[in-house]
Amino acid sequence: MFSHVMLGVTDMQASRDFYDATFAALGHDAGVMDDKGRCIYRTKYGVFLLTLPIDGDSATAGNGSTIGFAAKDAAAADAWHAAGVANGGTACEDPPGMRGGPNGLYLAYLRDPAGNKICALHRPG
Repeated sequence: MFSHVMLGVTDMQASRDFYDATFAALGHDAGVMDDKGRCIYRTKYGVFLLTLPIDGDSATAGNGSTIGFAAKDAAAADAWHAAGVANGGTACEDPPGMRGGPNGLYLAYLRDPAGNKICALHRPG
């Protein structure tokens, strides 16, 4: 359904450091800068980009928005969360763990350096 996701950031280096660390915890490569100053993360499943807003205004986080990243297991989600906190992210919501009972999801939530709400998600079993 999606071809890509692009997030506006206020500090490219801080955001790149954060996403390089969190994506490494999920087994992905570091981002690559393009000639327009965007940081691009490519996988066989899609593209995730970081950009300074083209209108020159400050980037703002979407109220009610969350972007989720797949984790192969709970340990990867925990590593993702720890890498994010260690690299300028802020823990939000409940601590990483199961939600929704025995058939639920393992979720870990963070705010990135620009305030965007993101999560790592593992679907057990």
